[in-house]
Amino acid sequence: MFSNKTSHAIILPSEMPDSNKPTNVKYSLKYLYGQLITDTTKNLFVLDETIRPGVVALINDADWELVAEDEYVLQHGDYLFVSTLHGG
Repeated sequence: MFSNKTSHAIILPSEMPDSNKPTNVKYSLKYLYGQLITDTTKNLFVLDETIRPGVVALINDADWELVAEDEYVLQHGDYLFVSTLHGG
């Protein structure tokens, strides 16, 4: 899905170009599925421009649902972990 790489280090602008608001997770997701997903499996990861239900998403080891989901404003040094593989 992501060029057969297990991790990517990306640098995002501190403000979103289209709004001049601080960069949030939603913007980073658009970057991920717009720039890094190299095949047609985007629909396994994204639904309606956000992470599909059932996909594990962590921001700095915290479930993204606990930290404002895609509206969370990214800080320098934050990391976003997204996995479509998890136990159940």
